[in-house]
Amino acid sequence: MLLQIEHDTFYRYDAPLRYTIQTLRLSPKNEPMQQIMRWRIETNQNGFMPQCEDSFGNITHTLAIDRPHDYVSVKVSGEVLTRDTGGVFGFGTETMPVAVYLRETDLTAADAAMTEFAEQLRSGSRGADLSEIELMHRLCEAIADTVAYRIGETHSETSAARAFAQQQGVCQDHAHIFVACARRLGVPARYVSGYMFHDPHGAEGEAAHAWAEAYIPDLGWVGFDPSNRQSPTEAYVRMAVGLDYRGAAPILGLRHGGGEEDLEVKVRISQAHSVNQ
Repeated sequence: MLLQIEHDTFYRYDAPLRYTIQTLRLSPKNEPMQQIMRWRIETNQNGFMPQCEDSFGNITHTLAIDRPHDYVSVKVSGEVLTRDTGGVFGFGTETMPVAVYLRETDLTAADAAMTEFAEQLRSGSRGADLSEIELMHRLCEAIADTVAYRIGETHSETSAARAFAQQQGVCQDHAHIFVACARRLGVPARYVSGYMFHDPHGAEGEAAHAWAEAYIPDLGWVGFDPSNRQSPTEAYVRMAVGLDYRGAAPILGLRHGGGEEDLEVKVRISQAHSVNQ
């Protein structure tokens, strides 16, 4: 599937800023399930924006603006050719030991209720232990059954434990809960940010998408999306990975000055019919 993506992020401030620095994880890589046909990042401020690869292997740009400004605009556009791999990313070219992805963070720490929830999934219908891939599929379904998808009930700093206790959240919360529970079951897991195409009319959305990946020894990394009760298909574009949202956030930064901030995000994904070279 050839997907065309436009992602606009606009920050407005009620007073001038003196300095802004942002880490942008807005550039996908060529992976087993996707080929980047074209990709472009533009900002209105023409700030210094070097590119590098972070410790998780994500392409990152650092946007630094050191002159007075009262708004920042980041526009992403491109085309990605995707294919369905059954959710299997594989082994890739990992720069981190797999064991790193067993480490909890404050956003993915599992409390007693989550640990009990995860442990109850371990046995099959006949009492035998499930394989790791079966266990992860069962975890994905159980999260979807337990934590309702509700917009506006959580935010970017809501922990997995808080969302699980509320039994509601969005894709970020589902991914955090999956990661936290998988790690408690001894399965390395990580947070994934990206996009998902689901509207054939290419309607604008308010945000990108998030899911999780678990490491299965015979398969490598395999994706699980509790929000949609499935593994990633050709409708997904994979952008960045991390221990949690903070490590894979599309935009994360600091500013000096500016007063109150107003953020507007628009994402448009459509199916293209020919490759623009």
